[in-house]
Amino acid sequence: MNKTALRALLRERRALIAPESHGFIRSTGQGRRAPGLSQHQVDQLLHRTLGTYHRLESGNYPNPPASLLRDVARLFGLNEQEWMSLCRYALLQDPPGPLHLSSGKEIPGVWQEAVDGVRHMAYVTDASWDMLAYNEAFTRMFPDSQVPANVMRWMVLDPVGRAHLLDWSTAWAPMVLPQLRGALASRPEDETLRQIEKEVMADPETAPYYGAGRPFPHPDGDERPLMHAELGPGWVTMCAAQPLTAPGARLMILVFHPGTQRSHPRAPMLRSP
Repeated sequence: MNKTALRALLRERRALIAPESHGFIRSTGQGRRAPGLSQHQVDQLLHRTLGTYHRLESGNYPNPPASLLRDVARLFGLNEQEWMSLCRYALLQDPPGPLHLSSGKEIPGVWQEAVDGVRHMAYVTDASWDMLAYNEAFTRMFPDSQVPANVMRWMVLDPVGRAHLLDWSTAWAPMVLPQLRGALASRPEDETLRQIEKEVMADPETAPYYGAGRPFPHPDGDERPLMHAELGPGWVTMCAAQPLTAPGARLMILVFHPGTQRSHPRAPMLRSP
């Protein structure tokens, strides 16, 4: 626990909330003059035992439950970046999930210009794998340039997707489906992800892979066989990143090498000298 940073964050945000906005009456006589809600009032609003919030803000609450942190974050109106800071200061780890279900569903509009400037195939999806932005190079990967509305559904359920993801049953499905399970672990109320999971479990080809319980593999740097609509068969190396304003969203840059054999050399790891 980083007590100093935790205390500073919580004090600053608590001071911004007028007690009157939550039905409290500020005393006009002698007494408390500090701005914002009192620690006691925070306990009242969160329906917690008196002294709970004081323990948190003072850094004397080791391993506070995520439910308490989430309630405090929502009461104080924290954004996703502040929510991440709160969890790191209090728990020394990233949040168990987004603060708001709407988080991860939108990105700044400049991302379209950014992906347009990428030479390789590039696209951005939201936290549910719904398409947000893509470049012209990416459209050429698909027959008739028909970019799928949801990349996860295309990869695991669409027959066209399975045909273009070569060696689908060994190189793609076992790697992609655990990503769906991992996303649902942090976003259990996401209706789009839940619907895809339902379809996956009902499909005899995908259900065994999904039920296998394999660990979540990140695609960053992975290389897999792919059929390009214009360039034919080849190998695609994936570069994955996340827009920081949209937890769960993902930027994918796909570096494609034509050929049935993996003949190109793999780039070495980049390290600071």
